[in-house]
Amino acid sequence: MFEAEVGDDVLGDDPTVQKLEELAAEIMGKEAALFVPTGTMGNTIAIKLAIGEGREIILEEHSHIYNYEAGNVARIAGSLPRVLSSDSGIIPIDKIESNIHKGLRDHIPETKGIALENTHNFWGGVPIPVDYIKKVSEIAKENELHFHLDGARIFNAATALKVDVKEIAKYFDSIMFCLSKGLAAPIGSMLTGEKDFIEEARIVRKYLGGGMRQVGIVAAAGIISINTMTKRLHEDHIRAKKLAEGIVDIKEIRVDLEKVQTNFVMIHLKTMTSNDFLKKIREKKVLALPFNDKLVRFVTHNDIDDNDINLVIDTIRAVFKN
Repeated sequence: MFEAEVGDDVLGDDPTVQKLEELAAEIMGKEAALFVPTGTMGNTIAIKLAIGEGREIILEEHSHIYNYEAGNVARIAGSLPRVLSSDSGIIPIDKIESNIHKGLRDHIPETKGIALENTHNFWGGVPIPVDYIKKVSEIAKENELHFHLDGARIFNAATALKVDVKEIAKYFDSIMFCLSKGLAAPIGSMLTGEKDFIEEARIVRKYLGGGMRQVGIVAAAGIISINTMTKRLHEDHIRAKKLAEGIVDIKEIRVDLEKVQTNFVMIHLKTMTSNDFLKKIREKKVLALPFNDKLVRFVTHNDIDDNDINLVIDTIRAVFKN
């Protein structure tokens, strides 16, 4: 980052950002890519362009776009979410088909797109299978719908599914993926898609305040994320499984081992609140994130080693020892 060659990305002449965008487009098999400060901005731009005001996008009920992006799907994109229930992020195909609205346009907003999330945040990082994605893609094409992926952790999904990331990406019209999180960059996400789409996205990024100047110093870290950090994610998955296996027998909590497939471990608390539990483990410098009053998420990443996993296991077991 210190040695990065920089220009002015608002003017489009920062060479390190250009290199990152070319790399991101190539690895996803898309024509172009845009560097954005956050995944929320990337998803918002995609929906703003592809769905638009007063039109519907089909979303899973616990999706990040619907629940954790400050209402931007409506607030900024002006779109109407059609929220559907699922099994671990997989919406039944017949439910998607029955909720596509193309007639009665004077009364019912027209459906213009579908978005999936892979891996799914709320559902514990479970990857969505490629066969399912292909089926949804076919529905989208048949109905002329834009198909977007909130791929914040798409490389975790590809690692768990043992496929090249292009095998997931090829079915989507646009993809957002994060350079932070498991890929370890301090800042940044990428939005990828067709060239014309990304050119328009650059304009939207500007008026949302995402135009940055000598941002090559940050893009440099993103290049390492793609070239290096994507290749070590299996280590995080192994450690997450080790953590889950080390606490699964504790009767005061519930851990679903089958759903620990990537770098998330979701703990359902039976005998105390999330806040009380987090306060106790924080005393040992163990941090986790509450999803609700009884559900806590642990995440493994590049800065967590085997000794850390052992510490977390011991800490959690100590909480319920008495």
